[in-house]
Amino acid sequence: MEQEFRIEERVDEGVPVITVVGEIDVATAPQLRESLHRVIAQGQSTVVLDMLAVTFLDSTALGVLVGGLKRCRELGGELHVVVADARIRKIFEITGLNKVFPLAAALTEVGAP
Repeated sequence: MEQEFRIEERVDEGVPVITVVGEIDVATAPQLRESLHRVIAQGQSTVVLDMLAVTFLDSTALGVLVGGLKRCRELGGELHVVVADARIRKIFEITGLNKVFPLAAALTEVGAP
């Protein structure tokens, strides 16, 4: 049974939030890349990536996140990643990306309602 994959973009109190639901892998990562590029191209240098409902993350997804972070930082901003699932956080820790990305366990930690 294939799980639903969905990306939603919104602005909460001036903060752009991209919410991802499902698995981010080689098949779905391009959609996330497009969403990040679109939000950043609208002049947003700081973006919140809500990954609270992400169930799987592969190396392709990590590459998209690193690319998004680079774009945000080039504009003087940041890519905040919100993830609470211990399995997903472990991927950031194993790869050392927990030292690169500002990780939060809740949207309120990054100023998004």
